[in-house]
Amino acid sequence: MTRALMIQGTGSNVGKSMLVAGLCRAAARRGLSVAPFKPQNMSNNAAVTSDGGEIGRAQALQALACGVPLVVDMNPVLLKPESDVGSQVIVQGKRLTTARARDYAKLKPQLLKSVMESFNRLKSQHDLVIVEGAGSPAEVNLRAGDIANMGFAQAANVPVILAGDIDRGGVIAQIIGTQAVIDPGDAALVSGFLINKFRGDPSLFDDGYAFIEKHSGWRGFGVLPYFDQAWKLPAEDGLDIRDAQRSGALNVVCLGLSRIANFDDLDPLLQEPGVSVTMLRAGQVLPGDTDVVIVPGSKSTRGDLAFLRAQGWDIDLKAHVRRGGHVLGICGGYQMLGRVIRDPEGIEGPAGDTEGLGFLDVETVMSPDKRLTEASAVHVATNQSFQGYEIHIGRTEGADRARPFATVESRAEGATSADGRIAGSYLHGMFRDDDFRAAWLQGFGAMAQTDGYDVTVQRVLDQLADHVEQHLDVEQILATAR
Repeated sequence: MTRALMIQGTGSNVGKSMLVAGLCRAAARRGLSVAPFKPQNMSNNAAVTSDGGEIGRAQALQALACGVPLVVDMNPVLLKPESDVGSQVIVQGKRLTTARARDYAKLKPQLLKSVMESFNRLKSQHDLVIVEGAGSPAEVNLRAGDIANMGFAQAANVPVILAGDIDRGGVIAQIIGTQAVIDPGDAALVSGFLINKFRGDPSLFDDGYAFIEKHSGWRGFGVLPYFDQAWKLPAEDGLDIRDAQRSGALNVVCLGLSRIANFDDLDPLLQEPGVSVTMLRAGQVLPGDTDVVIVPGSKSTRGDLAFLRAQGWDIDLKAHVRRGGHVLGICGGYQMLGRVIRDPEGIEGPAGDTEGLGFLDVETVMSPDKRLTEASAVHVATNQSFQGYEIHIGRTEGADRARPFATVESRAEGATSADGRIAGSYLHGMFRDDDFRAAWLQGFGAMAQTDGYDVTVQRVLDQLADHVEQHLDVEQILATAR
């Protein structure tokens, strides 16, 4: 009979995704067929699945740790924020609607049905399902109709292990406070706790660990030191976006848009010793020594175009181009580089047109149909093939499409300016391909590392599993599953 266990956290960004990935790899190395599951995720960093949908990027990494293909059932509800008060609701890989936060609560009863369908399908296909919660069960104001934490755990009768983050401080209060505020029936589902992200000598926390066990009555599964190789794995949370600034390297700057999407496109460049990557934050000025600017994907292209202008980055980009700099727009960034974005149906706000940056002679028309597909492409400038994926709404046409960025099955994809310094493409994931990344960097006089990106990710997943095995009681954690 298939078993399951759930990792919930005392808050957001406590390391649940990494914990689940490490446990998935540890369980898979025991010969078990394992699958990850997150009932509800909120992220604009999504992955295209083998069955033609989209799920959160963290579940894609966890599936990689399990050694199984990505399927939409691993993340049946994905919320993609489009504004401060509303999100696109993706159910089992497909867009259902766009809902404001207060209206989303009304959808939860019907969403629980889809969540349980997906969970039960995974259970029927694997020996073990490891579930990741979202946010914290201590958010008791959200408990009614909950499908992300204890609401799901109760519906599925799944035991819970609570993870606390000692790095942010107050971990004793995090765990004991969580127990104090949740319903006793929910607390009864908790099999124990673990401490994550410890820095220094873990024995220094022995008294605190014993205090939590005594006052909560929950057993402890261990103290996990901070995993310093985590930055080499694809991040899902915008809080994890990092820089890799190196002197004497090719200077790549990515604009930190307010609704940035699929920012893990940058991860392979972060690991290149010959590349300096900077994520430009709100209020910062584009450095004068920038070689390449990447305008990344966005969940709200028109909104982020207004955000970009509010930072003065449109002016910085014009100066950068005058100095001979290069610009690459990916997905929403590609749309922004054109002359105009037309939104006749008001998909991204009030219906109307938004003036683009004008670096490419193309225009985009938004439409409700989303394109979700994996792609085998050939980069025109280097004649180098690579694998990527598309996940976007809108169709882009114009004169600069006569100089495509790539070809996909002999179809022209993207656009390039006449001088070749401005390019746009809908293809995500291009830099994961080692040969393409090497060819692209060579065009700027930079050398790629010899070790492959995917090889690095697999190696780090093994190191993560080793780390988890060394410091946590993995056998007992897995034994809690039912």
